[in-house]
Amino acid sequence: MAALKAAVVIMGIMIVAGFAVLVGTLVTRMGGRGGPAAPVAATLDEPAGTRITGVSANAEHLAVSLQGAGPDRVVVLDLRNGRVVARASLAR
Repeated sequence: MAALKAAVVIMGIMIVAGFAVLVGTLVTRMGGRGGPAAPVAATLDEPAGTRITGVSANAEHLAVSLQGAGPDRVVVLDLRNGRVVARASLAR
């Protein structure tokens, strides 16, 4: 009887430890390291009448498609610091 109680206690501890490892692995793989990122403010120096027509992002950059007040263009921002890293415009 004592051996059965010991086996149940040990298996319970193993289940709890396994669950903790599973949760820790999921949090790490989902980018939970370091807490939430600080918000980044960015100012686009675009002329009046410019409107945003599309936005696309990946882990490091944000691409903003712009129209109006000149040729259509795309501005790429670095999400870590909010700086413009590239500009591309279409000739009219």
